[in-house]
Amino acid sequence: MSEIGSQSATRHASTPDADDPKPAAGAWDLVTVPVRQGLEAVDILRRGAAPAVGPVVHDGTCDTLGFLVPPGTAAAWDMPGSACTRTSGRGLRLPELPELPEPAGDTPRPAGWLLPPGDTGPVTDPVVLREALGEAARLIEAADGCH
Repeated sequence: MSEIGSQSATRHASTPDADDPKPAAGAWDLVTVPVRQGLEAVDILRRGAAPAVGPVVHDGTCDTLGFLVPPGTAAAWDMPGSACTRTSGRGLRLPELPELPEPAGDTPRPAGWLLPPGDTGPVTDPVVLREALGEAARLIEAADGCH
């Protein structure tokens, strides 16, 4: 997701739009995390009593996952090991990331959807995402410590 860029904030506060689960079409921020932590967080979010994950995109090299979150989240995001980019819908076009065939040889794959819009809620609640990412990090640390 390097083509999207990253901006991290250093303060933690609730976002004004975090309570609105349905932001205007095309208005969202993007939280990017390493793919392993992101996949764990997706599992955690989908196992909850009410599945709480919105659309999730992966970069072409599958190094990072990006969670769509309400606009305004980037202003208060401070989760170590992640970044939140203010997009206002710029950079990625939603909901149409094209379905492309697998590339041949060493050609990198294009970015694509892990969980496409329409198959999920409109965005992921940043408070719930922060908790899931923290739990995912603890699970990974515990798994890596068991040899």
